[in-house]
Amino acid sequence: MSTSSTKTPAAGGHSKAYALMASGTMVSRLLGFVRTALLAVAIGSVTSVADIFEKANVIPTIIFMLLAGGIFNVVLVPQLIKASKAADRGSDYTSRLITLTVVVMAGFTLLLTLLAGPIITVLTKDWTAPMLALGTSFAYWSLPQVFFYGVYAVVGQVLNAHGRFGAYMWAPVVNNLVQIAVIGVFLALFGPYAGQDQLAAWTPQQTLLLAGGATLGIALQAIVLFIPLARTGLGIRPKFGWRGMGLRHVGRIAAWTLASMTVGNLASLAYARLVSSATAARDALESGGASVAGEYALNTSQLVTVLPHSIFALALATVLFNELSRAFADGDRAAVGPLVAKGLRTTAVPVVFASVAFIVLAGPLGRIFGGTGPSAADAGAAIAQLLVLTALGLPFKSIHFFLIRVFFAEEDTKTPMLIQTTIAVGGLAAAYTMAAFVPATRIAVGIALLYGVTNVLSAVLAHVLVVRRYGDYGTAGVADTYIRIGWFSVLSGAVGAGVLWLMGGYDRGFAWDGIPNAILTIAVVGSAMLVVYLLLLRAARVPELDEFLGPLARRIPNLRPSRRG
Repeated sequence: MSTSSTKTPAAGGHSKAYALMASGTMVSRLLGFVRTALLAVAIGSVTSVADIFEKANVIPTIIFMLLAGGIFNVVLVPQLIKASKAADRGSDYTSRLITLTVVVMAGFTLLLTLLAGPIITVLTKDWTAPMLALGTSFAYWSLPQVFFYGVYAVVGQVLNAHGRFGAYMWAPVVNNLVQIAVIGVFLALFGPYAGQDQLAAWTPQQTLLLAGGATLGIALQAIVLFIPLARTGLGIRPKFGWRGMGLRHVGRIAAWTLASMTVGNLASLAYARLVSSATAARDALESGGASVAGEYALNTSQLVTVLPHSIFALALATVLFNELSRAFADGDRAAVGPLVAKGLRTTAVPVVFASVAFIVLAGPLGRIFGGTGPSAADAGAAIAQLLVLTALGLPFKSIHFFLIRVFFAEEDTKTPMLIQTTIAVGGLAAAYTMAAFVPATRIAVGIALLYGVTNVLSAVLAHVLVVRRYGDYGTAGVADTYIRIGWFSVLSGAVGAGVLWLMGGYDRGFAWDGIPNAILTIAVVGSAMLVVYLLLLRAARVPELDEFLGPLARRIPNLRPSRRG
């Protein structure tokens, strides 16, 4: 059998897994946009209730990121891959692991929920008593999400370790559908936000529907993963007794990872606490409050700009991480550099273009999430400012994400911790210095800019350490790809800016006259930019376009660039 024939199925499986994961993430994120836009219609986006709900609802998410980004994702995957090679395909190990997860997460979640009040108090700044009371009520219903996030993370990684990548990425679709339905019921019962004093008139029924509905969505997101888990044939069952699982070894690895993620997420909580001061500052203004971005607006800008990273960089990195882990396990260090370079070059095609697109389309994008209240345009403009700033660091976020996966694949969690700690300490020092001079009404803008700066510094630091340990991974080629694609993205952005100007995007004309107009504007301008971008890449015969498009390029020959020579 020839070498090429043996590799074809693997390549096909790789492309299929990547496409399935990317499509699941894309659908989930798009539904997340719908959910966020509907929520803005229901409770506003630059309002006290929106910020209070966001505060309570984001705490479980940050804890989930600590778990999924730390112990579950980067520590357990190599262990699960090793266990899958056993005679029982890892059935015993996986049963014990899931049982342990359920027990530990249940106790941890109960403790967090009992501490809802103190948690909200510690994580906010300058909030009034009514704000704290509502935040605590939201937290009681939101914090149980932590348990279901933990179950979702560990079951998802079991599926990934057995080559079933799609389910983990598609499960959030269920969550978003449930939450969209819940917000629809909320609108039907209580109507849209119309500029009234929501905080004074808020009811327990509204709290139950919004926060309880959010937790229901997360619960179902975890539960649906047990269906594909059953189809693996592993025979998962409750199994206690955790001796012999190698938890001591995992614990040594996890100690550094947990430290790294703890530092990063504590930094996120500290940033959010500073931004929460905007809520009280806005409430104290007699007019112009709709232009004061708070935590909801800042998180919305991140939700939008992280989309290409989540679809392309995260999905591809999840697949490549398994290959990197196997390369290190087999002692094939020579394969590491090409894998990293391929991942960086491939993701440059969508991520760099998306960064420029977000900057051009910031206005209409902000308008979508500005709601329908009397000050919706002002709220949209406030979100647009944050979109521009968060988009600037997007390519570097993906670069950093890929590079630290190299260390994780070798089960080195100490180096990523040092990177994370260095950036977190520097970022927090800058943030608190900024807060001493920047008024609370502008703190969200300052933090958004700081996010971009820390993304750049994280990528640079990770690059230096990767090259120092593993040698050059083709830095010149990767940099050349980003520079060329950057120029093509800017040229397509100039065309998009011209079309946006014709549609009233810069003088609050057509593009700002409601959510449907904003959506149409984005569709027209975005399509114009994309067509120009693809034509430029094709004309320049950029090979990364073919690698990125994959199966799609093979089915649409006009999209596939010609090979050189």
